[in-house]
Amino acid sequence: MTALPDIPPGIPPDRPVLIAGPTASGKSALSLALAERDGGCIVNADALQVFANWRILTARPSPEDEARAPHALYGHVPGDAAYSVGHWLRDMAPLLRDGPRPIIVGGTGLYFSALTEGLADIPATPPEIRAEADARLAERGLSGLLDDLDPDTRSRIDTANPMRVQRAWEVLRGTGTPLARWQDATPPPLLPADSATRLLVDAPKDWLTPRIERRFDLMLDAGALDEARDNLASWSPAHQSSKAIGAPELIAHLKGEMTLDAAREAAIIATRQYAKRQRSWFRARMKNWQTLAAAAL
Repeated sequence: MTALPDIPPGIPPDRPVLIAGPTASGKSALSLALAERDGGCIVNADALQVFANWRILTARPSPEDEARAPHALYGHVPGDAAYSVGHWLRDMAPLLRDGPRPIIVGGTGLYFSALTEGLADIPATPPEIRAEADARLAERGLSGLLDDLDPDTRSRIDTANPMRVQRAWEVLRGTGTPLARWQDATPPPLLPADSATRLLVDAPKDWLTPRIERRFDLMLDAGALDEARDNLASWSPAHQSSKAIGAPELIAHLKGEMTLDAAREAAIIATRQYAKRQRSWFRARMKNWQTLAAAAL
């Protein structure tokens, strides 16, 4: 059972709440504390916690925590399915319209910006273009995609994030129009930023790194390796769900390609790198959010 943090003062009980922050920073515990105190539905804003096949490794709320308050958009997507920010917004719309006060929590910054700033109505990527992008990324790395992007698009995306770079390349290749131009034609947001309480959990590197290490060890203790074994028969690196941090490493261990210690170390390093990208994105895009010190929660 999750130990709940102290709730910062001044959070209205009748407004939607957005809680963003890097992985392992304590966001879920804060959202559960708010839901238990004031009511509301905890809604997932993490691009990997939507998938059904990785509960432990994506740090989805436990069944015990889910029983303590309503939760939505966790584990509702099959592991072999594609799921985009557009899918998430469509799933979010009825929750905003008909549900109880939402407490939207996660580490996927793009979900929050699409929710509060709007999302361009970009056509879906054809499978053949997705396959072309996958092949180019595998053969030439990020530069094989980045070199084709216009300067305006490159300035707006996280150029160190393969998923964001590939998405921008696929949009250009599939539509002939740069992502930045699509974004400039964005419709109104589902939830304007000023209508919600926006909280950003600040977790400095020195504080977060040991938590990341401890959490991965707890995942292993909780059965993450068995979870990976359950995914082994259907494993495909092309699945979005396979981007769960630690999944490629544990699958490689089960295939005899690395030791468990090496898989653990690689997964922890990948998590630290992901948290660094998250912090950079939040600093650039969430300057007007209320900052909470993770260590004080």
